[in-house]
Amino acid sequence: KLEGLDDQKLSPNSNTQSEFVYSLNDKPYGKSWEDWTTEWWKWILSLPKKINPGIDETGEKLQIDPHKARVLFLPGTFGGFAERFYRIPSRAMLLPVINFITSFSEEPQIRTELGLIERAKNDIDDISNTWATVDGVNILVKDFRVRSSTFILNLAKDNVIGIRPGLTKAAHDGYWLFLRPFEEGKHVVRVFGSCSSGRTKVDVVLHLDVYSDHKK
Repeated sequence: KLEGLDDQKLSPNSNTQSEFVYSLNDKPYGKSWEDWTTEWWKWILSLPKKINPGIDETGEKLQIDPHKARVLFLPGTFGGFAERFYRIPSRAMLLPVINFITSFSEEPQIRTELGLIERAKNDIDDISNTWATVDGVNILVKDFRVRSSTFILNLAKDNVIGIRPGLTKAAHDGYWLFLRPFEEGKHVVRVFGSCSSGRTKVDVVLHLDVYSDHKK
């Protein structure tokens, strides 16, 4: 455990980016941003459509075990707008702003691991507009781009991207928020991202009702 990182909690009146968001150099609970974001992708794509919180408009599909979670994975969307309401314990939170993943299963014409990495990079290089706010404080999203190496991905049956289930190699790239634990109370997080043409757009509003359960 990294002292000084994981147990700092924030009040709704905090007003600087560094108070809300871990820096890319931080390793919350001993893992890098690349490691955590890769775990996020493994999580979201292991869930079939019927229970996947990434295609949930209200927030009802998100399942959290407060006794196990040290970092809460919060979903974005797979395109478009969503406004969700969550009651959550006070934990660090990882959520996407706008990002991209590809794999050998999705794009079999890509033959090398470097090809996967380059494909993800080229997609995110086209993102021209990103922003986020946390309790009204503007976050400089461009500071938080994460590129992965390749990794093994296990796709669920009836997965949200509609490709063959099972094991494949994948790579991801994109912009994220890794939030420090909030003080209990009401908080609002909004994230937005779009490509240069505006055809790809993600806009998510999260209303968070945070409670303290004293987990350390």
